[in-house]
Amino acid sequence: MIGRFGTVEQKERLLPRMVDGSFRAAFSLSEPDAGSDTGALRCKAERDGDEWVLNGTKMWVTNGVRASLVMLMARTPDGRITCFLVEKEPGDSYGGITVSKKLDKLGYRGLETVEMSYVNHRVPHANVLGGDDGIGHGQQYALSALELGRINIASRAVGVAQAAFEAAMRYAQQRETFGRPIYDHQAIQFKLAEMATKLQAARLMTYDAAKRADAGERVDMEAGMAKLFASEAAFEIATDALRIHGGNGYTTEFPVERYFRDTPLMIIGEGTSEIQKMVIARKLRERYPVD
Repeated sequence: MIGRFGTVEQKERLLPRMVDGSFRAAFSLSEPDAGSDTGALRCKAERDGDEWVLNGTKMWVTNGVRASLVMLMARTPDGRITCFLVEKEPGDSYGGITVSKKLDKLGYRGLETVEMSYVNHRVPHANVLGGDDGIGHGQQYALSALELGRINIASRAVGVAQAAFEAAMRYAQQRETFGRPIYDHQAIQFKLAEMATKLQAARLMTYDAAKRADAGERVDMEAGMAKLFASEAAFEIATDALRIHGGNGYTTEFPVERYFRDTPLMIIGEGTSEIQKMVIARKLRERYPVD
């Protein structure tokens, strides 16, 4: 978002440190009562001279504790949404910012996910993404970022699905029942064939969306399709991988239980499957109008 919409000063000041790993960043859009419905955002930002005063609560903030920069969406008095570059020190509190809750998750435990509260926290006007021209355009910026984010989710889904498929292939050729590897049973062969087909389709859809995005095309529909299909396929593949492992798949001795726990996030994050279907259907009507 900074690279695409930031001012020259914002790019020069923040991007080098993000690239070299000097600090982490976090994206903060969702709230306790506003997820996919960005119009329901309640976090407020009020101008006070050369500063903005932020008040509100944000939910599902990944890297919230360790982040040194938070891309925060807040509503200004005119009712529009603006993106603020909130700089802070890593930790549970900084200025008017408090990590009010750490969320324990089913999967993706390697990344912290938190609730963050803002009480009269001040940021300089220079930290409005895009400068004066960026005021009121936060929702547009966020939706644009979500296109890339959905390709990112699709890519992660393909990666987890690949790991689950390979684990299932390995186990099916090693585990024996009735005197032969379970891979020799047609029921297992059919299941693995379906898994491999879904995986390849998900990979190709993700490549297509990424290629179009790299070419500078608008890819809201393609990104939504890739994210929808890849995330659902990853969950199905991980589930089948666990079933192929039988009771062993339900233990922590084998990696498939982790894949099974991690894949539901792909279905939910960056917009649920139902939201993707809404986006796809809306774009279909635009692309195929009735004369």
